[in-house]
Amino acid sequence: MNKDILLVTLNSSYPHSSFGLRYLMANLGDLQERAQIMEFTIQKDPRDIAEALLRQNAKIIGLGVYIWNAQESLELVSLLKRISPDTIVVLGGPEVSHESETQKICQIADFTIKGEADFLFYEFCKNALDNGILPETKFISGALPDIKKIKSPYELYTDEDIQNRVIYVEVSRGCPYRCEYCLSSLDKAVRSFELADFLTEMQKLLDRGARQFKFIDRTFNLSPTTCTTILQFFLDRIDLGLFLHFEMVPDRLPLEIRDLIKKFPAGALQFEIGIQTWNPEVARLVSRRNDYEKVKDNFRFLAEETGVHTHADLIAGLPGEDLESFAKGFDILAALRPHEIQVGILKRLKGAPIARHDKEWQMVYSDHPPFQILRTKSMNFDTLQVMNRFAKYWDLYANSGSFKKFVNVLREKAQAREDKSFFWQFFEFNTFLTQRYAQSFGISQLSLFESAYVYLKEELQWPADEAKALIMEDYSLTGKTDLPKFLKENLVKKTGTKEVTSAIPKRQQRHLAGKAETVS
Repeated sequence: MNKDILLVTLNSSYPHSSFGLRYLMANLGDLQERAQIMEFTIQKDPRDIAEALLRQNAKIIGLGVYIWNAQESLELVSLLKRISPDTIVVLGGPEVSHESETQKICQIADFTIKGEADFLFYEFCKNALDNGILPETKFISGALPDIKKIKSPYELYTDEDIQNRVIYVEVSRGCPYRCEYCLSSLDKAVRSFELADFLTEMQKLLDRGARQFKFIDRTFNLSPTTCTTILQFFLDRIDLGLFLHFEMVPDRLPLEIRDLIKKFPAGALQFEIGIQTWNPEVARLVSRRNDYEKVKDNFRFLAEETGVHTHADLIAGLPGEDLESFAKGFDILAALRPHEIQVGILKRLKGAPIARHDKEWQMVYSDHPPFQILRTKSMNFDTLQVMNRFAKYWDLYANSGSFKKFVNVLREKAQAREDKSFFWQFFEFNTFLTQRYAQSFGISQLSLFESAYVYLKEELQWPADEAKALIMEDYSLTGKTDLPKFLKENLVKKTGTKEVTSAIPKRQQRHLAGKAETVS
């Protein structure tokens, strides 16, 4: 049966599920039976999406707009309003919650709800469907919802979601920090859900078979009491085979948290730790607070005393940071041995306070999603283009965990340099790859292995047999059977690795195999 309300978004890929749509559905009250969630991916043709939506003959389409789907959402909304102008299109999400009046997608759509829409969307639909009343203004905003009154969305995860998709959860909203590149800097305070109720919902998900949980709290370890209570809850159930992802404040790991995380098996926990910059002056410019000595101590603890999979973030293109400064920070972080270093390029999020630096630091951003920085006073366009490729190749080689032996060679080679810089050593490899490939995407893994082999042989002057033997060690652990020609001789047979919990994603498993050889 067709529904009056469609809750829609375009996810970046199928494994991702929309947490926001499930919140809206959970809080539709008496309208819930008249609503349906429809999720698509950005890879799907907008015309096909429009066809699927309009076939439902819904009266209201609510569309979640994010930085990763902004362009595709614009195309979709344009189609919907051209084909079916009487269908009411309501936008929501972080990408349209700021600078809304100037955005083309907001001008085309009928209405835009700015900010948290848990209750506002229900009020809009109730008035429109039952009372025939529409707002007098295109842009709708209101007070933050009372977090204690928000209905939980977790029962709306389907069995298919639990088996095949990321299960997002949160115990709090908001962030106490004021980092200017982030929209969370606009939050007034951290608001927390009732912890007992939250844990009850987590038990229900566990009972239904959920084993992977991604917490979207910006600062999971802000409250040691809440953090340890949740960690203990999952530790008591760790025999189920769990994988838990948290975003952590980098300089806050008190003893009570340390003691607990040491008890988790290797790979069960993943910490995403935002460093963003190691330059204190740059951090000051963007209102980023870090106690760098505590950060270093925490990374050493995580690497040496726990089985936590660590994922650290750096941002290239911040105001005041040049390439030499970024390289120095990268080397400091790499020496602390996180499993992955995510090199991000600064993006201009609409409404983010970093815009105040545009004039002084000559910040120029792309006009198109994801609105990446193009040049600054400290990094010109050419440099940022190089860093875009560096970030991509670093992810393919180091973060993937598929080239551990090869990346270790580059690390060891860096120690022989006068500057001992791992960044500049990989930068040279990045230059080699840039000359070898016309573009940094769409490259097969086989080609990446061959490039590593050629680099060892031709650039580092390794004997062919030694280069081949090392690459075969990495290749033999991929499980692939399509052996390339350049590795057909002297194959090193795949050796067994310690079995890890099945809920741990394969990428993390590769980093955990041979923990002492962590490379990125």
